[in-house]
Amino acid sequence: MGAEAIRHVGRLRPLTQGQQQRLIALRRVADLLDSAFVVPGTSYRVGLDPIVGLLPWIGDLASPLFTIALLWQARDVRVPKVVLGRMIVNAGIDAIIGTIPIAGDLFDFGWKSNQRNMVLLERHAYEEHRASLADWMFVLAMIAIVVVMAAIPFLVAGWLISWAVGHIPR
Repeated sequence: MGAEAIRHVGRLRPLTQGQQQRLIALRRVADLLDSAFVVPGTSYRVGLDPIVGLLPWIGDLASPLFTIALLWQARDVRVPKVVLGRMIVNAGIDAIIGTIPIAGDLFDFGWKSNQRNMVLLERHAYEEHRASLADWMFVLAMIAIVVVMAAIPFLVAGWLISWAVGHIPR
């Protein structure tokens, strides 16, 4: 390991045997949900999440329940709060786009929020890392997008009101 790599790694974090076992179990579930099977003739992997997601109600609960378990474990090993925020945003994107019929199910094949969140958890569980600039930028960008999305109805309403006021006969 070079000096540059050592500079980016914090100190090793001592985990209890229970924490280690939970991380192993969570990794297995994440793999099952997002990459359990190879698509024949390719090296692309898919899991049960997009398949189970086709089932109304039941399919929409698999990822959120797993996300809760991931977040609980991340909290237990003291993952930085901005990284927890990033994990929540990953799951939120999956949940929001997942509500769109058919397109949401297809999105699940590529987004793989469980794998994304598991990588974040493992990165911070075994070694004490500070939140990276990429973590902060991702969360801040998502906040900006939410603010813009929240402002759009008010801007449209303001435009409609000013248009209507300008077209009132006198």
